Formats: sequence, structure tokens, C-alpha cells
Amino acid sequence: MTGTGGPVDTFSVWDYVVFAGVILAAAGIGLFQAIRGRKETSSAEFLLGGRQMTAVPVAMSLTASFMSGITVIGTPAEAYQFGAAFWLFGFSYAIMSAITAEVFVPVFYRLGITTNGGLLSQALYTGLVIYAPALALNQITGLNLWGVLVATGAVCIVYCTLGGLKAVIWTDVMQMVIMLAGFVAVIARGAVIQGGLTNIWEDARKGGRLEAFDFDPDPLKRHTFWTIVIGGSVMWTSIYSINQSQVQRYISCKTLGHAKMSLYVNMVGLWLTVSLAVFSGLTMFSIYKNCDPLSNGDVSTPDQLLPYLVMDILAAYPGIPGLFVAAAYSGTLSTVSSSINALVAVTVEDFILPVFKNLTEKQVYWMNMGLSKFHSSQQMSRDHKSIMKHKLRVFTLQGGLVGMIIGLVLTLWVGIGAQIYPPTAEKTNPLPLTTAGCAHNTTQAPWTTPVTLTPQPDFRPALADSWYSLSYVYFALLGTLTTIVSGLLVSSITGGCKQEKINPDLLVKMSDLICFSWCSKSEVRD
Repeated sequence: MTGTGGPVDTFSVWDYVVFAGVILAAAGIGLFQAIRGRKETSSAEFLLGGRQMTAVPVAMSLTASFMSGITVIGTPAEAYQFGAAFWLFGFSYAIMSAITAEVFVPVFYRLGITTNGGLLSQALYTGLVIYAPALALNQITGLNLWGVLVATGAVCIVYCTLGGLKAVIWTDVMQMVIMLAGFVAVIARGAVIQGGLTNIWEDARKGGRLEAFDFDPDPLKRHTFWTIVIGGSVMWTSIYSINQSQVQRYISCKTLGHAKMSLYVNMVGLWLTVSLAVFSGLTMFSIYKNCDPLSNGDVSTPDQLLPYLVMDILAAYPGIPGLFVAAAYSGTLSTVSSSINALVAVTVEDFILPVFKNLTEKQVYWMNMGLSKFHSSQQMSRDHKSIMKHKLRVFTLQGGLVGMIIGLVLTLWVGIGAQIYPPTAEKTNPLPLTTAGCAHNTTQAPWTTPVTLTPQPDFRPALADSWYSLSYVYFALLGTLTTIVSGLLVSSITGGCKQEKINPDLLVKMSDLICFSWCSKSEVRD
């Protein structure tokens, strides 16, 4: 019986068929783009789509690129355990979109650059998003771990190598639709089981899952309005404004207006995605309100909660669990392919071309294709352990040399400290869950209590309840402020700015602001 605990079914033949169909469709898009653009062999065509992309597909690609498999699996589990506070990131998305579109995109677009660095963080993040969802899905659905890892790498090799950025973007569009369809399938089936969306909402209210607006200014509390809106805005701005994968997409647009509009359309896509993900978590709570699978021992980590739910409520519908796994892996494929394309761009533009300046366009084009295959293969061999917040910590590795080193040291200090001495339940605020209604209870006795995610060590230093308890959402803000302040201090000590004339293209102009369809045609990059 659904919602009472115990083992669930594993993948059926039809689930494998649906999953394989999505994988093959992604590869097919790469082949189609390769055939369609077989006469175009320039580096700009491969890395930037010939700078002829429009706002909507680029926007969907932007959304899919960072709505990874970790997000598809992790966000519903977050809402299930901690409530709907994660939805407040919608405010962060709006602030991030405005800052990135009006400040950063005009500068990058005007300069017409292909890369802005970020090789190390891109490689680390790529490996992270491959392994984490694969492990969670393997343990619940029975889907072969290494088979999926190899399939992910193989498909990415095909469409990244053959189709370039155009293939990546159009595959992202398909994968975005599949990700949303996976959430809708979970919510729709949950609504049928629970007697309607109203009942799901009422269960969430009674369980305290709708109390999202906590205005406590305490920076040590995991999620409050201020930690998410302030810290989240800085974190997501750092991702969207300077990350190589994202900048590459802005530059691929045919006009500055399209580049800026893609960010605002992407904002709506992020709102829709996080709303469906959070509501999927509330649906999960409504079903398991009397029998928590994590407390009952049916799953071992929060990342396994949504796959467990899918196999519990959708296994009777052949192919639908396969659609969900395809949704999770669509997020993974999208992120990995975007990262591979970005890694190729950085490798070629920043390391190879400055040394080998006489390469022809055709030689560079074939080098791009070879590096796509190389980077895809490298990602297949990376193993990482992850939870939701690890994903959000990787992006604090940018900045000036001195500021970067100091900011990185401080961020690593607090981050590693938080892993060794996790914040207490008083700061993380997990909401109550129970095993009282479990038919297959694996614990000694039914109980009702907040779940402790990580065992606490016997000894806790004084810093554990202060510095190490800093909300993970503030890590990006900590790194940013440290980098800026220390960088300015070092600059002033060493003599300040020695550059007599500043390139005006590096500055934001009044004409850059709120410019869409009326932007002049001179903005089209050659």
C-alpha cells in the first residue's frame, strides 16, 4: 500500500525503453545539427552557434544547464524535510536576472569574447552532477550505476562533438520539457492518490511545510528570507554572470536584445521549475506524512526520497518511472554537455590559440571536436559524493589573485568545518516526521521527531556553533566580500590603479540598460 513503507518495485522493460528513447533522442539532435551544419566548419559556429541563436531556446538552455539531476532529485527532498522555504530562491532568480542582463551581458557581448576562464570549477562541477543522481537512482530503481555513467558520457560525446553549441542548446530545450514533465507526472499521480491538490496543500500546511517566510536575521540559520534572498542572489549572480557555460550562451545570441531577453525568459523558467520541484516535495510529504521512508529505513539518504516515491506511486504505470529517470538524467545531460562545450572553449581560446597562432579555421574546428570527445571521456571517470548544498559551493572560485586566495581559504575553512561539525537542528530546523503509520516498520518503535541528517561528533569546538554554523547560502557572499575588500586593500597598498586609460568597452553604458527589440543592428556580432 502506497505511503506505508517497505520495499518498492524496480525498473520494468518499458521503463528502460522510455529512458533509452530519451538518450537516443538527445544523440539524434546532435547528429541532426551535424548534418544540417556540415558546410560550416568555423570555430565560431562550433562554440557559439554562429552567433545566430534567439532568446527562447537560449533561455531554456540556460535554465536546463543549472537545473541538474541534483536539482531534480534534491529540491523535492529539501521541501519534504524543511518545507517550502526553498521557493524563496525565486526572489534571488529575479535579482540575479536583472543584474546579469543589465550589467554583465552588455559588457561581454560588446567585447565579443568566447571565454572568461573558469576551467577548474567547470570540471569539478561537471563530475559532481554526473555521479550524484546516478548513485541515488541506482540504489532505488536498480538502474545500473556504471552503465548509466557510460551512457551519459557516450551520448555527450556524440552530440557535443558532432553538433557543437547548437546541438547542446536544442538538446537542452528537449531536456527542459522532459524535466518539467517528470515533475508534473509525480504531482498529478500524487493528487489522484491524495484526493486532489487541495488535500496536498492542506497536509503541507498542517505539517508546517508552508511557513516559508522566516525574517530572523540570524546568519547561522540555514534558510531564512534574508539568507536566501541576499546570499542566494549573490550566489546565483556569480553563476549566471561569469560562469563560462552561461556567458557562452549570451554571446551566441544574434543581438544584445536577444541575449538580455534570454535571461528574463530564463527567470520565468527557473520560477516554474523550482515551483514544480517544491510542490513535488509537498506531494511527497502528503503521501508519507504518517510513514517517513528515511526514518523507517526504506532509504538511506535524502537524495533517494524522490526516486523511492516514483517507484512507489508510479511503478504500476509502465514507462512512467522511466520518464522520471529520464527527467533526472535530462538535467544531468544538459549540465554535462554545457560544461563540456565550455571546457572546450576555454582550452582552445585560452591555452592553444595563444601558443599556436597560425592554425587555420578548419584545424581549429577539428581540434574543437577532438577536445569535446576528450573532455567527455574525462568526465566519465570522475566520482563525487554530493548533497544539495555541495552543488552551490563550487562557484566561489573566481576573483582577483590575492582576494581569491583569501576568500578561498575562508570559504574552505567554514565549509570543511561545517562538514566535520554539522550545524545543530536548532539552526537547520528540520520539520517533524513520523513512522507511526508504517506497515513495514524497521525501527524498534514508532516515533515522531525531526530527522537528523548528519550524526554529530562527540566533541564540538566553540567555533562549531558560530563560524562553522554559517548558512551555506552565505558562502558565496563571504567569498565575494572577502575578495573585494582584500583586493582593494592590496591594490591601495601597492599603489592603486596604474592603468592610465581604461577601455570604455569594459564599462556599463546608459544605452545598455533596458534594451531589447529596439537595440540597434550594430549590436550583431560578426
